[in-house]
Amino acid sequence: MTLSNIPQESKKFEIQTFRKPRNLKNFRKTHVPFSGSPRKHPYDKDKVLLLSDPYSSFSTYYEFNTKDILYVQELPSIVNMDDEVVTMVRVWVRKKSIGLRFTPFVVDDIDL
Repeated sequence: MTLSNIPQESKKFEIQTFRKPRNLKNFRKTHVPFSGSPRKHPYDKDKVLLLSDPYSSFSTYYEFNTKDILYVQELPSIVNMDDEVVTMVRVWVRKKSIGLRFTPFVVDDIDL
């Protein structure tokens, strides 16, 4: 993997608005929420990345197909110490769809 494929700070990411589901009780049976900061996928327009904690040095991020996201809720934005604002959202992803979770780690010997 080259460094260009790692999620990077991007320009404002416009999110298409979705209609609120009619019946949230049934909706929760068919979808799962994930929260984070949305990013454009570096090379696939049909996918979206979601950084769970954008200012953490070991942030997990998710990759979903946009067709599997049925509903997006805006959450309060977060601000870092340099007054940079990041948009946060909650996306509702269809159960049984395929998503990827990426977690960085430091490669090192294990002490036994």
